[in-house]
Amino acid sequence: MCGEHPREEDLRSVEIEDAALQAALQPRFSMQCFQLSPGRRVARMDSLGLSGAQIVRETQYAAVQKLGATPADLCTVSQCTPDPAFRFTDRCAGAEDAIFFMPENTEFDLRVPAGARTFYVGFSQQAFQHAACALDPERWEDAPRALTALPAALPELRQAVDLWLESAEADDGDHPDPRVLDRLVFQSVVQAVVVAARQGTASPPPPTRARALRICQSARAFVEERMEGDDLPTLADICAAVGVCERTLQYAFREYVGISPLAYLRLCRLSRARAMLLAATPEETSVTQVAMRLGFLHLGRFAGDYKQMFEETPSATLTS
Repeated sequence: MCGEHPREEDLRSVEIEDAALQAALQPRFSMQCFQLSPGRRVARMDSLGLSGAQIVRETQYAAVQKLGATPADLCTVSQCTPDPAFRFTDRCAGAEDAIFFMPENTEFDLRVPAGARTFYVGFSQQAFQHAACALDPERWEDAPRALTALPAALPELRQAVDLWLESAEADDGDHPDPRVLDRLVFQSVVQAVVVAARQGTASPPPPTRARALRICQSARAFVEERMEGDDLPTLADICAAVGVCERTLQYAFREYVGISPLAYLRLCRLSRARAMLLAATPEETSVTQVAMRLGFLHLGRFAGDYKQMFEETPSATLTS
């Protein structure tokens, strides 16, 4: 990396009002982000790109669901403020701090509640494994091939991330050399993960949570496929496709995203409406056309639900 300080484009702080933007601002991942609770503001994201490490800290104003996968040779180490409503695939933050190590080529499905503060540091998995193996060859000769939750190590990584970002964004001109900061971040994170692994892995996820994840991921895939063809599935359609009864589906969605399958299906439709309105212009489409295409036949109720969720009217989104 050239220059004495991080370039302006490497350090970013953004107030986010559209969940899709929260995903787009993290281009190294193939990711979708969906808003689950009402609010005009979705999140604040602070990020710092160094030559080897990428630091991202997010303060969540509205609950969201994130789905995606890590690319080849990119692993992440992340942490969330303890919250029973937080779910990282089939793991949760619970009442204790946990460090999550996610290797390359790993699919993820997160539920991040409103009020949560999360961060992750991403870097080359090859570099991480080489350093971790040097520190603890017995445990790290082979990196984990799946998401792993570890007890949090001290010093707490969250405090270190805050310090790294604050030092990079200080406006007094006294910034750390980016090469030094890059090495410090890498070494600190690897050391924290290695120490946490020595304390023993966290307890495995409950079978009910793992089953709920499988059921709801299958249901979501079915819903998305049907909606792509402008065919809106019913609850009976979803149960038949997934092979479970309505009660099982209800329990699974409560565990998965904290709401009923019908409420989740309606959120999917509202989110799709928002995406269509943001991508269109008043000259080429209308709010009525979008609403009708997605099965919102009662336009007044659609407008009311839309405004309650996104804190603006559908017409305001279309003309923005």
